[in-house]
Amino acid sequence: MTNKQLHTFHIPVMGLAFTIDSPIRVAKYGISSVIALADDELIEKMRAFYSEKFDVPYQEITKKIHDYRAERITSYLNLVDKIVKEKFENFKTELSESKLALENYIAMLPNKSEIKQGLEHFLEDGIALKENVLKYLEENLYPGDIDVNIMTKLDKDNFINNEQLPVEFNDAHAALRGFANSNLSSSIVLSAGMNPRLFAYFESFPCFFPDANNQLKKKIILKVSDYRSAMIQGNFLAKKGLWVSEYRIESGLNCGGHAFATDGILLGPIMEEFKHKKDQLVQSAHDIMVKALAQKGMHTPETPLELKITVQGGVGTSEEHDFMLDYYNVDAVGWGTPFLLVPEATSVDVETRELLRNAKEDDLYLSHISPLGVPFNTVRGTSNEMFKQKRIDDDKAGSSCPKKFLALSKEFGPEGICTSSKKYQDVKLDELNEIKETLTQEDYDKKKFDITEKACLCVGLANASYLENDIEIKGQAQGVIVCPGPNMAYFDKEVSLSEMVRHIYGNFNVMTDLNRPNLFVKELKMYIDYLKNDIKNISSEINASQVKKLKAFKSNLLEGIAFYQNFFANTHYFENSIKEIQNQLEFYTNELLGVEVPELVVA
Repeated sequence: MTNKQLHTFHIPVMGLAFTIDSPIRVAKYGISSVIALADDELIEKMRAFYSEKFDVPYQEITKKIHDYRAERITSYLNLVDKIVKEKFENFKTELSESKLALENYIAMLPNKSEIKQGLEHFLEDGIALKENVLKYLEENLYPGDIDVNIMTKLDKDNFINNEQLPVEFNDAHAALRGFANSNLSSSIVLSAGMNPRLFAYFESFPCFFPDANNQLKKKIILKVSDYRSAMIQGNFLAKKGLWVSEYRIESGLNCGGHAFATDGILLGPIMEEFKHKKDQLVQSAHDIMVKALAQKGMHTPETPLELKITVQGGVGTSEEHDFMLDYYNVDAVGWGTPFLLVPEATSVDVETRELLRNAKEDDLYLSHISPLGVPFNTVRGTSNEMFKQKRIDDDKAGSSCPKKFLALSKEFGPEGICTSSKKYQDVKLDELNEIKETLTQEDYDKKKFDITEKACLCVGLANASYLENDIEIKGQAQGVIVCPGPNMAYFDKEVSLSEMVRHIYGNFNVMTDLNRPNLFVKELKMYIDYLKNDIKNISSEINASQVKKLKAFKSNLLEGIAFYQNFFANTHYFENSIKEIQNQLEFYTNELLGVEVPELVVA
């Protein structure tokens, strides 16, 4: 049966390392989190680490094994599942035997939780019989989900001796197979848009189809930035008989990691559309799915399966959290970035945590360091930045590219190359030097910067776990890359898991900065900056389609502001800051009206 939700938040995937073992850390408390499946090497190292820590027999899965990537992922997920189950059983015993442990756990549960009230009754009744408490826990408590993430774009073709392997050995395909073959009963979060070939591969695994009791052994979650994208992708999967159990809406810019900006459509209007059209989304997918299942001769549910809507990106106060739950009726809210300062929840090395703790608004920025060519949220002053700059200064720009997960550019051949690799940057810098005489120094410097700015995410986003756990790092020194959202600026101290969870539920405050803007206002500012930057970087050969796109972007932003002005004039939410929010909206309206979109000059 579907478990009732213990918590109203989840911890989304962060980087490659930061949530790689979060379920082992937090699942026993009923908190769900997401493991990235991109880096099978890191996954194998973490399996070795945790096998030793929990005294589980370990045999290395080397690259000599035929399906090593999928095998590594399956084995690690099975180990995490085993550890979580053991920790959960021990935790229930501890709660039944220790009044203090029970009090501390009750303090972490949502205020309106029925389970919280049930457990409080046991405390009020004095020292209840241990058996009674244990019986109640057995019936009502369950661990958080061990969910996984695949970034659909990271689906590199693989080769052996210059022979291309079949599609199912592509990176994302193998990762999906690794999850499907695991013992987990949880969800796979697909991010970064549609990959039709990968989506079709889901049909190979019965665990993604409803059984005779309308239950799904493994579920699909889509991370989307707007309603239209949800409808298109959801119906695409429904045509294959597959059900999307959750749409995880993420702010286009006010998030961590890669930022997939919308066309200027803001989070408030996006959430409003989901609120009013959820039934349409459900019914449309159900009708299509049932037809597809009937054609396959499979079991067809009579009524739609459960579909959750959740939201994440920039939420930082209990007031914002409750607003999302109450006004938009979402099932849960994702809290990512703030958990980077919770050592009990995430895998971050000491130096990087210190950098994050001290990061201010200006230190957090939208960079172009990702080889994917997608804007990437990061922070100034990482150890990776230092190593990268030293190589540039020594005329040795670029990474040795040991992992090749982002070797997706086919510019020099079918095997692909990563734009952050030394091999790629050497060629591009040689080409640039050939035309150096024809460029101004400013143009040359800019072009050189654009080539060498790309960073090795594969290594940089994985190193934090190695450093935290004293696991040897071989090869070229890359340091750590970390990818917090702009929300990091308002959290400035390491806190315990209990403190952060109580902060989410309004029973504690971990935030010292009183000038933190409302999440909608913060996102609006980021979109205006994004538009200005786009206009500033536009080349002299602007075309009609670029002009049209920029005008639509600006127009959508103005519509979004009008939506907020109307909303905040008629709401009882955010009462203490409405005046300030309205002043900020006025300010940003004037700023946006002053932004001039270049016109097309017809010669």
